[in-house]
Amino acid sequence: MDLEIVKLEHIPETYTIHIALFQDVKNAAFLHEQLLGRNADFEYAFIDASINRFLTSPLFHLQVVSRMQLLSAVFKATNAAVNGALQTPNVHSEIVACLSSSKNISESYRRFGISPTTKHLLIAKVTFPTESQPHPATSESIAAHLHEHVEGTALSVTDENIALATDMAKVRKYYKLNGINWLDAMEENSPSKRHQVESLLLGSMALRGV
Repeated sequence: MDLEIVKLEHIPETYTIHIALFQDVKNAAFLHEQLLGRNADFEYAFIDASINRFLTSPLFHLQVVSRMQLLSAVFKATNAAVNGALQTPNVHSEIVACLSSSKNISESYRRFGISPTTKHLLIAKVTFPTESQPHPATSESIAAHLHEHVEGTALSVTDENIALATDMAKVRKYYKLNGINWLDAMEENSPSKRHQVESLLLGSMALRGV
């Protein structure tokens, strides 16, 4: 499966970051149940990629616009873990919270966390040695675990694959980007517009909690 190991600057080498993307997930309810039950085997950042989650709809779209946006949330959360500054129970819940521009953690979970109706799923996993687990899970074991338990099609975490699922209307609503005249005037779905949206989102995420 397409489990990628990512190296981020200014993160200690003892921390290993993994990311993955699945489409057409068929067992989101099971994964959600494991998360709510605090099953340690399922300690991941499960990032919901669907809209209209309370409606019967064949359309499911990401509220993440780029790989950079995802990695920015991962970096911020991992940096908080390194410095003992987490605002949520663990680094994985922190990643979900860091995707939001809102300080309201519960709202962040609702908007970006997995739900029983999730169809497209971004996953991040951060491993590091602890007193209770000096030898964290290997990348091979994580890949095997996801392959066994996520019933969906694995894709590479690229801007192109993310763009196929992004719901820009939902993104603009959640990040309060509506009514920006110069942004509205840009060609819809053009690379330059996506770049400008990405920059605005990164700024909103960076200012979260300030």
